Amino acid sequence: MKNLFKVSALALAFAGLAFGAKAQTSTPTTTTTTSTTTKSGIRYSIGVDAGIPLGNFKDNYKWNLGGSVQADIPVLSDKLFVTVNAGYNNVFGKNDVFVGNTNVNPTDFHLIPVKAGLKFFPISNFYVQGEAGAAFLLNKSDVGANKSTAFVYAPQIGVQFPVSASSFIDAGVRYEATTKYATGVDASKVNFIGLRVAYGF
Repeated sequence: MKNLFKVSALALAFAGLAFGAKAQTSTPTTTTTTSTTTKSGIRYSIGVDAGIPLGNFKDNYKWNLGGSVQADIPVLSDKLFVTVNAGYNNVFGKNDVFVGNTNVNPTDFHLIPVKAGLKFFPISNFYVQGEAGAAFLLNKSDVGANKSTAFVYAPQIGVQFPVSASSFIDAGVRYEATTKYATGVDASKVNFIGLRVAYGF
């Protein structure tokens, strides 16, 4: 029930941002979301990332928080971009988790995901994005993993709207998942639904 409430809160927050983006585009003086501020057309953004674990991973972990930087490189006018994203993600362990008859406090996961992909605007202000790459686990021995690197992928939808002539807000909801960090242990896959809210320039 708690996870359902958190997912609902994320969905409502995203809907609010989407509504705000629509309101922004309705004013005649607003520029489009796909305008850029560099001569090369590259857009940069710095964002805050948060999420709620899913699948077997949620049994031991409650939420995650981090940050990321991203570059959007234009490929096809203002519709299609290549994205490069890197960040830090801390996944917080639950307290007093029972493993068999033992009460434990799972150690936080410290991750550095590095991803690349494509971002497409089918209509103004709204985009779909898909990224893949590698997620590096910084504390492998602390969490009982035997791998420090896993494949990561992240489909995302979002809205992007200007706040001034030279800046914008980028807000997206994504599903992010990795392969296993511990061989044969499904619970070592880091899966979550996340929200990224970023300031772009």
